[in-house]
Amino acid sequence: MKDFAGKIAVITGGGTGMGRELARQLTAEGCSVAMCDVSATNMAVTRSLCEADAPQGVRVTTHIADVSDEDQVRRFAEEAAAALDSDRIHLLFNNAGIGGGGSFVAGDRANWEKTFNVCWGGVYHCTRAFLPLLMNASEGHIINTSSVNGFWASIGPGIPHTAYAAAKFAVKGFTEALMTDLAVNAPHIHCSVVMPGHIGTEIVSNSRKILSGDVSDAITPAAIAAARGRLVAHGLDPDKLTDADVETFLNRQARRFHDDAPMTAAEAATVILDGVRHNTWRILVGADAHELDRMVRADPEHAYEREFFEAYAKVSGWRVGG
Repeated sequence: MKDFAGKIAVITGGGTGMGRELARQLTAEGCSVAMCDVSATNMAVTRSLCEADAPQGVRVTTHIADVSDEDQVRRFAEEAAAALDSDRIHLLFNNAGIGGGGSFVAGDRANWEKTFNVCWGGVYHCTRAFLPLLMNASEGHIINTSSVNGFWASIGPGIPHTAYAAAKFAVKGFTEALMTDLAVNAPHIHCSVVMPGHIGTEIVSNSRKILSGDVSDAITPAAIAAARGRLVAHGLDPDKLTDADVETFLNRQARRFHDDAPMTAAEAATVILDGVRHNTWRILVGADAHELDRMVRADPEHAYEREFFEAYAKVSGWRVGG
């Protein structure tokens, strides 16, 4: 699919980050977009940015949907088809994701399952729901966002990361298996797995909001309470911190993740779309992702040892300890 003009794309997690930038770049090329997110406010901003640069005739629709909920995803698919007045789509970007549920052993089960169900369940539910519309098109492409944590299940020594990593491994494995399935049963549809490194997005703040059950900008008491349990991994004593201290920490953590990233969300979206144009099934995003992929392949037996991470941190700029 060399040209996106006149095509229709569906993007999950379109309110911020890579989802927003994918929508902006696609609509600027003449592609109509239906996006979903849990935040109507964020999607309204994305829609406004898209419409400011889109050629005449391009349509942008927004839909509230939690991709971990299959009924909401089905409704999203029905609403998108009706809003765009089409029985087909050409591109499905399973982009939505959150981080959380770090420890399977000592963590909160609800947070673990919510993280897994958004990051993996969202890909599964959306692919199921939109496959009939992709089948109706003359050509199609499914783009599933995994992560470097889809081939390396760690963010550093001593920091559990099980829910997110397990989900991203599932996304990668599903996409690789889907390649053969599509080649046999729907050869006009291709698929790719996207594995970004550290990209400057709002995933840290968005994850906090979703896991606390409040998608507003406020940091809720529930979010503060949940954060206290994670502060030990950062070398902090939560008992010595006031709620205001924890709130400051959370805001600083989210800001650093966004601002200190070696690649912006817009740059990442460009890499992804170039990968789709070239029908690349394995899209690594960022120099850090390429380097980590090389190192894991070269020495998988030692990939989870502290010395491995320290060596990687030196070349990638990632900080030891998270």
